[in-house]
Amino acid sequence: MSAEPTPIPADLPADFLADVDRTVSHYPVSMRSASLPLLHLWQERFGYISDPAVKWIANRLGLQPINVLELVTFYPMFRRHAVGKFHIRVCRTLSCALGGGYELFEILREQIGAQGDGHGVAVSPDGRFSIEFVECLAACGTAPVMMVNDDFYEQVNSPTKASEVLAHYKGKE
Repeated sequence: MSAEPTPIPADLPADFLADVDRTVSHYPVSMRSASLPLLHLWQERFGYISDPAVKWIANRLGLQPINVLELVTFYPMFRRHAVGKFHIRVCRTLSCALGGGYELFEILREQIGAQGDGHGVAVSPDGRFSIEFVECLAACGTAPVMMVNDDFYEQVNSPTKASEVLAHYKGKE
């Protein structure tokens, strides 16, 4: 695993540790089964899953770090790097690609000022926004679709609609 600039907090919050213990208690037969729930807990709390986080979770479950890392790198919902406060995901599967998903991605990327070519996460210079392509957001009939955090948007098929979506978040802290 690569070196990670952001270490695990020295003292993890007590409420987080309680959530971890509660989650692990649901898997008495095989602690390995708690891997995915713990990864979700970690990402919800800290924003992404660093190499030290992988090691901490593996240690907590009595696993090798590779057993946790293989999950993080396989499932696209897990992030290995910090994202912006407002994380944009644009669908790029066939229906959305044909409906303008790639154009939507470029419009949004330019409007937030992020650099990148669509491979991996691109973050705006101020760190408030990030954007990435994702596979299938399950609304093929209303392409192109996108999400900002947990908010879902359909038929974002013009620069005007893309700007309207972004305007909603640009005024928020």
